[in-house]
Amino acid sequence: MKIVVIGGTGLIGSKLVPKLREQGHEAVAASPNSGVNSITGEGLANALKGASVVVDVTNSPSWEDAAVMTFFETSTRNLLAYGAAAGVKHHVALSVVGTERMLGSGFFRAKMAQENLIKASSNPYTIIRATQFFEFVKAIADYSTEGNKVRLPSALIQPMAADDVASAAARVATGAPANGMVEVGGPEKFPLDELARQCLAALKDPREVVADPKGRYYGMEISENTLVPGDGARLSETRFETWLNQSANQTPRVANA
Repeated sequence: MKIVVIGGTGLIGSKLVPKLREQGHEAVAASPNSGVNSITGEGLANALKGASVVVDVTNSPSWEDAAVMTFFETSTRNLLAYGAAAGVKHHVALSVVGTERMLGSGFFRAKMAQENLIKASSNPYTIIRATQFFEFVKAIADYSTEGNKVRLPSALIQPMAADDVASAAARVATGAPANGMVEVGGPEKFPLDELARQCLAALKDPREVVADPKGRYYGMEISENTLVPGDGARLSETRFETWLNQSANQTPRVANA
């Protein structure tokens, strides 16, 4: 199949495209750098010509409330419209576990708007809701740092490796549309403060992680299970300790969802 990955040069897209190619599919990494822009529509018609599947793993360059909403609404409307015109048979979008529980954040309001646009369209679709990525644990700690202390709640989190997110996206993209949601997560649950503590220890980062009941996750209050998937989630295999041992220094600047 021809599968177009929108955001194909980003963290997930750059891992997804080679996985699809290894399976014998024609995977196209589409991004503004390759002349395909989901915001302006530039290059979309040509990129989607003959495509069976489009996978949207884009992320907004800004998390400012208005900007992130404009990004996800504009991009999603364009992808749905151009996809329908090209006869795309499966629209796959990457979203975030717990989105509906974090609507105090402009980012998650924008992700919910994205999901609702997809559901309301006539395009066959699957929405993949993934838990947070291992790659962003240090960024979470950085956001909650005051002086030499990192204050985080002990709410549970069930993170996964970005490579496993890409594998899950490949499975969904090459399968039939669910016309619904699929949740994916990591194999282990951690208290958020403990996850950060393990990450910083592996990086030999001297900051102290403090379990703070009033601590926040990217500025948001969360409850015990805000960040964990439901019982039917598909769980990946890579454990955090294994990932830390392999790639303790791979810490991108901005987190997912």
